[in-house]
Amino acid sequence: MGGGPEMISVPAMLMRGGTSKGVYLLKSDLDRVSADPNVLLPAVLGSPDHRQIDGLGGGSSTTSKVAIVGPATRASCDIDYLFAQVDVESMRVDWTPTCGNILAGVGPFAIERGLVATVDGYTPIRVHLVNTGATVTVSVPTPGGQVRYAGGFEISGVPGRAAAIDMVFSEFCGGSTGTLFPTGNPVDDVDGVAVTAIDAGVCAIIAHAEAFGIAGDESPQRLTGERELLRDIEYVRLRAALAMGLGDVTGRVLPKVMLISKSHRGDIRSRYFVPSSCHPTHAVSGALCLATAATFSDTVVARFLPYPFTAGSLVIEHPAGTISVEVIGGGRADGISAVLRSTARKLFDGTVFADLDKMAA
Repeated sequence: MGGGPEMISVPAMLMRGGTSKGVYLLKSDLDRVSADPNVLLPAVLGSPDHRQIDGLGGGSSTTSKVAIVGPATRASCDIDYLFAQVDVESMRVDWTPTCGNILAGVGPFAIERGLVATVDGYTPIRVHLVNTGATVTVSVPTPGGQVRYAGGFEISGVPGRAAAIDMVFSEFCGGSTGTLFPTGNPVDDVDGVAVTAIDAGVCAIIAHAEAFGIAGDESPQRLTGERELLRDIEYVRLRAALAMGLGDVTGRVLPKVMLISKSHRGDIRSRYFVPSSCHPTHAVSGALCLATAATFSDTVVARFLPYPFTAGSLVIEHPAGTISVEVIGGGRADGISAVLRSTARKLFDGTVFADLDKMAA
């Protein structure tokens, strides 16, 4: 595939998945391109540039994402989904986390590309999350065998309504570290800050917002602008990561950080840090992680809730509204599952051109 002597072209689809936006690619199309994905993907998105003006990225962590989809390498699944987080300001590509928001578009994309046969009504697709090893069954509305994007379901942080896509998560504990609580404890003291270090859907640390001198209801813009706050969060994150066996995570996105506080719109309020800025809404994987922590006694979350929580719906307030997680079989790392509902929309389908000569200059 080529777009001239200085260009590489790749079939691509631009989609909104949940409250994120990203470029969706077939693994087979990437395999046919003789280019290192660690170089190609920043070129496709337009990094390094805070505006990403020369690519498809949107200049933020929630719009600088790539989904790579292909046939399943796990016998129990239908497709593989490999996620790549492309840094806006550098050429760094992080392959360690997954993204539950972008996951919402993976099922429709797989159908659009002919990887999965549809049925009338809803088509269930078993997705192997390559980054973390989790399994998710995504149910895509397919009336008449065709993907339907229009519908009446609304998610906080996205204007308008779209067709609901249900996602059932299983086998999501220990994806990055091999265990649910990497330090061996449900709560640890990191320089006077009580934190729960947990690996469930995403590797993260959870702490009280007040431990960092904030109420927890501040806007993402205000929190991202508080440089001293971000330095304090990063200091605790780096120390916690060492205790989790992750080593020096400077410049890496894992573990993420959630700061919790009392909610007036749900069961708990969270500010999700990615980690150098505050997420404008909330990561799906972060919501999954927070809800899982709530089901285990003595975690920061379980101690904070005014009642025991082992199963059912946990409503998490975030800057743009709420997100609900339905937990099944909580309190057991090997048997827990969770259900979330989201939406996705196809925005563009065609060919993206990447100038790799510019990246090498």
